[in-house]
This record gives sequence, structure tokens and C-alpha cells, in this order.
Amino acid sequence: MAKLSTRDIKRKIQGIKNTQRITKAMKAVSAAKLRKAQILLNATRPYSDKMYELISDLAIYVEREDHPLLRVREENNVDYVVVTADRGLAGAFNSNVLKRAFNDIKELEEQGKKVRVIAIGRKAVQFFKARNVDIIEAYEDIYREHMNLTFTSQVGGIITSRYIDEKTDAVYLINNELITTATYETKVRKLFPIETEIDLKKIDTIARYNIEPTKEVVLENLLKQYINFQLYRALVESNTAEHAARMLAMDNATRNAGEAIKKWTIIFNKARQEAITTELIDIINAAEALK
Repeated sequence: MAKLSTRDIKRKIQGIKNTQRITKAMKAVSAAKLRKAQILLNATRPYSDKMYELISDLAIYVEREDHPLLRVREENNVDYVVVTADRGLAGAFNSNVLKRAFNDIKELEEQGKKVRVIAIGRKAVQFFKARNVDIIEAYEDIYREHMNLTFTSQVGGIITSRYIDEKTDAVYLINNELITTATYETKVRKLFPIETEIDLKKIDTIARYNIEPTKEVVLENLLKQYINFQLYRALVESNTAEHAARMLAMDNATRNAGEAIKKWTIIFNKARQEAITTELIDIINAAEALK
């Protein structure tokens, strides 16, 4: 590499400082968005958990084979709902989800199973299109305008109809979820068939309630709402985790820029000292030559 002049080094340091200002600003923006997203997330989780608990209670009194959304079949055809962000600059946020989904898909295909994908988020759409994965539906730019129950009802309707019509035997949901402000984790959940936990301690309590019109009708309505809300929660979780991941990534980038500035400042000082020393030697040599 050609030796840089002090002017080039100064320009490089200034360029790093400009980048550092941008990463600081992006960190501040992500922190503000994270606080707002956490409020929505904290309101979403209890509702989702309570709905699952209610479905589990009602499912005790319903034969799984009598309800199309509870029937268990051999998983020859599998659908994956993969949720990512629309943007990058968030560390390994998107790659973690995509890597997990792609590995699972490849493993199932090696077993002779047919796998299809519903891709939510630009990064997921670009990833699966580039690898010729069979995509049922692809959605981009949904976090700004379409992150609502209207959108999830549309996706939920597609998933539900495919399962009822036996076009798929299982549906899995993959997305990132916020654990703490500084950490997130990739989660895989089975949407269909819905797995319910039977709590024998609750049977006597539930039996005291009169459910109208019937347990089957109430359960069917709850199941549809549950799927829609599970998708909505996945979007909220992913959006919140994305802000946390970007905030952390920008914080790391800002600190790395600071280290780079220190490094290049040392290089600049050494180059300046060398230039001064060279000039002094030239002056001394010229003075000696004049004698």
C-alpha cells in the first residue's frame, strides 16, 4: 500500500468522524423507537398468553379430530412463516432468522417433505427469492403502514384455509423476540396443528362454566383470533427486537469508529513527526552545503 500523506490521513480521520456522527444519531433514533415499541410489546404479550391459556382450557372438552384446526396429520407438506426486518444495519438480526429457517427447510426437504414459505419483511423476500424457495406470499414494507390486525387477518386467513384444505400438514412461525434491552433470540413456534397443554387441575373449574352457544363454536372463533394475534405479536416482537439490535449494532460501530480515530491519529502524529524530521534534515544539509 502506498504511503499516505498527512493530508490523506487527516481526510480519513474526518471521514471516520463523520461516520461516527451518523452511527451515534442512528443509535439515538433506535433507542427512542425501542422505548415506544416496548410499550406496545408489553401490552401485546399478556393478551396473547391469556388467549392461549383459554384455548388450552377449552380444548380439553373437544375431540381434536372433530375440529379441522386441531387435527394432527403426518407432516408431508410444511409451511414456514418467516418474519424479518425490511432494513439491515442491525448486526446478525436478519441472518439469524434466515439461517435457522433455511437450515430447517433443507433438513425437511432431505427427508422428502415439501416446504413452502410465507416471507414477511424485505430481507426474507430477497433471501428466499435468490434461493428459488417456493414462496406462497411475499410481503415487504409492512412495518410502517401494515403492522396491524387487518394485515395479520389476511395472512392468518391464508394459513388457516391452507391447513383446513389439507394443502399443508403443519405451519411453523420463525421470528426474533426481545429477551432484554440488549439481547434477542430466534424463536420457532408451531401454529398448526395447535398444540395445547392439558392442566388436569383446571378441569373441575372449567366444568362449572356454561359456554354458549357451544364449546366448539367458541373454540373455533378463538382459534382464528389466536392465529391472527400470534402473527401480530410476531411482528411486534420482531419490530421491537430490530430496534434493540440496531441500537446495539450502532453502539458497537460508534465505539469501533472511536478506536479507529485513535489509531489513525497516532499514525498521523508519526507521519507529521517524520515530515518535520525530514524537513529539519534538509535544512541542516542545505546549511552545511552553503558553508
